Amino acid sequence: MEMKIGFIQMEPKLLDLNTNLSKAEKFLKEAAKKETKLVVLPELFDTGYNFYSKEELEEIAQQVPDGETTQFLIEQAREHEMFIIAGTAEKDEKGRIYNSAVIVGPIGWGYIGKYRKIHLFYREKLFFEPGNLGFHVFNIGIARVGVMICFDWFFPEAMRTLALKGADIIAHPANLVMPYAPKAMPIRSLENRVFSITANRIGEERGLRFIGMSQINSPKAEILLRASEDKEEVGIVEIGLEEARNKKINEFNDIFKDRRPEHYML
Repeated sequence: MEMKIGFIQMEPKLLDLNTNLSKAEKFLKEAAKKETKLVVLPELFDTGYNFYSKEELEEIAQQVPDGETTQFLIEQAREHEMFIIAGTAEKDEKGRIYNSAVIVGPIGWGYIGKYRKIHLFYREKLFFEPGNLGFHVFNIGIARVGVMICFDWFFPEAMRTLALKGADIIAHPANLVMPYAPKAMPIRSLENRVFSITANRIGEERGLRFIGMSQINSPKAEILLRASEDKEEVGIVEIGLEEARNKKINEFNDIFKDRRPEHYML
């Protein structure tokens, strides 16, 4: 089963929702021309990242799914006949704010679900509530996609949980500032035998520099595509989902069947 998957690497403008949605619209159109079926946008693609205060974040955070960002993504998914996973600042009905990702699809799908970032990084703890929905795998037609956000990669349990729940692909919206994830994500893909899509941002925001290098990795730790450190790009790769569903590495070893969790207890 072949499928075209991709990332959008962009430079959001801090606290400028309209500009960021317009930029994403242009890149989604570009991805659609290549018949891409799954596109991942960066963490907080609609708001920017380096907030000074919770008050300025509260002004731009949106509800899910009724807010402007999710409705925009639903329209784009419908127009381009694709699935989209994108990072957003979510404000719930009680005014609490989460660093979230939404999953939307084409006609007949619409809003599919959301994930709230579980492992908050650095000053995010000043602005966001920790995620409370757990790790989930979403069926999107022929594929099963798990979602985690940025710093979640640092915890092997995150990607392993998604893989054990049946994910073929891990969608990884990110705002990476440390240099490690581009090196580590191929190994995360290998140890779980899944594809992964890291969609990072670029640019500098109030003195904080983002490293770019969005990438798509195979279940064999191959970097199928890696973006630059400083350019906005759309990256697309065609994959075979069967590769992620075969957990055997030889005739004797299956990485999931060989697990012995009774020995992993502390």
